[in-house]
Amino acid sequence: MANVTFSSPVMAKDVTVYAVAGDTKTLLALAKKHEIPIPCQCQDGECGSCLIKVTVLGDNPPLATHLTDKEKLTLSVNGKLSKAVLDKAETKDSPPQYRLACQYIVRDEDILVEFSGEPGVEIDLRR
Repeated sequence: MANVTFSSPVMAKDVTVYAVAGDTKTLLALAKKHEIPIPCQCQDGECGSCLIKVTVLGDNPPLATHLTDKEKLTLSVNGKLSKAVLDKAETKDSPPQYRLACQYIVRDEDILVEFSGEPGVEIDLRR
């Protein structure tokens, strides 16, 4: 079971929702269910509009995550997934910080999901 906290400058305040870990629905589906305004266009991992930054909360190391082939390609083309970060994700089970909400499946860990509110634009960490 996981708590997912959504944070964005387009929201009045952060919103934390409960998610069933390992549910086959994506993080984007969870966001839509709770009316969280993550931008999305194709919803298939090809456009990159649902770019998010995921931070695992708590003291445990992040759980292994699987990047879909579409997510690898889209994140790489958009400059959010270097070869070094991809290698680390695949060989050391170390998840990259940027993901696509339409491809991300929630694991049994609490996470902070940050997004800019603009399609494909990374969150401004200086806010």
